[in-house]
Amino acid sequence: MVVKRNTWQREAVREALGTTEGFVSAQTLHAHMRDAGSAVGLATVYRTLADLATEGDADALQQEGESLYRACTPGSHHHHLICRTCGTTVEIAADPVEQWAKDVAAANGFTQPHHVVDVFGYCPDCSTAL
Repeated sequence: MVVKRNTWQREAVREALGTTEGFVSAQTLHAHMRDAGSAVGLATVYRTLADLATEGDADALQQEGESLYRACTPGSHHHHLICRTCGTTVEIAADPVEQWAKDVAAANGFTQPHHVVDVFGYCPDCSTAL
């Protein structure tokens, strides 16, 4: 994995993501940064978020065809429960999934499997409004 060099733009995106609650799209993060006076371009925000996700410094998920990002603890592999209504996200342990991924990979001759598991549903607050 190639780690990108730290530029002021990259650090600005990392800082903005770190101060954002929950998952956010590149466009939304860029709008917040622009409103705060940042001159970082939208293409740089997209590229930096993708790099941060690849490097393990951000969680990424797909929701309705859009990539969403959230700052995370580097090196901590985890999964999420995500509310379909409000976006509340809970990190969860999924040991059976970890073993399943290893077993399926090994049974098919694959090594070093990597996977992403996000479970979508309704949080307790949103469930009562259904």
